[in-house]
Amino acid sequence: MRKQAWWSSVVLAAGMTMGVASVDAYEAGDWIVRAGTVRVAPDENSDPVVLPTTPATVLPGVSVDNDTQISLMGVYMLSSQLGLEVLAATPFSHDLRLEGANIPAGDTKHLPPTVSLQWYPRGHSDGWQPYLGLGLNYTTFFSEDPSQELTDAVGALLGANRVGLQLEDSFGLAAQVGMDIPLNDKWSINMGIWWVDINTTAKVKTDVGTVKFDVELDPMVYNIGFAYRF
Repeated sequence: MRKQAWWSSVVLAAGMTMGVASVDAYEAGDWIVRAGTVRVAPDENSDPVVLPTTPATVLPGVSVDNDTQISLMGVYMLSSQLGLEVLAATPFSHDLRLEGANIPAGDTKHLPPTVSLQWYPRGHSDGWQPYLGLGLNYTTFFSEDPSQELTDAVGALLGANRVGLQLEDSFGLAAQVGMDIPLNDKWSINMGIWWVDINTTAKVKTDVGTVKFDVELDPMVYNIGFAYRF
């Protein structure tokens, strides 16, 4: 999501809440469920892909496209200013492209469950609730499929008959900033941005050997939706 579009959403949401009566502050024991759309935009940094030919064939690396899915978050308020959040979403799907060769490399799916401790600086105050969060992310990759173009290219260069693709799971930090803008005592508009540390080792497996290279995804994650307070 472009920054201009993001801030336009913020301004629109703020305008929608003008004139809404102030609502009670969050309290210890409150549950908050947030749902909406979430966009993952990788800022990837890939190691070169070195194919064991003679001489070695060196490609710049891979690029990863963006994807948008449905988000679901649950927050339990430990106090009026501290909350514990679990982030989930429907599986993200990303196309991979082999740079240098400029061919599709394949595609993969992933799930990025994240647990964060959130601080609400206005937790003792009624009305809108900004928050900051820091937590841990676990990203699991699955359904990795090499493209036919990659299979053909690797087969021609290495003489391989079978080509597979695997991405190792990742464990790293996640930081976030967000805001709940109340519509009434129960419902709010929610907006949030995360930075997530996701690093993986990609493996192109063939019947004549395995090529490994590291990829830092480190995506920005943008969410907009609604929150309901129990």
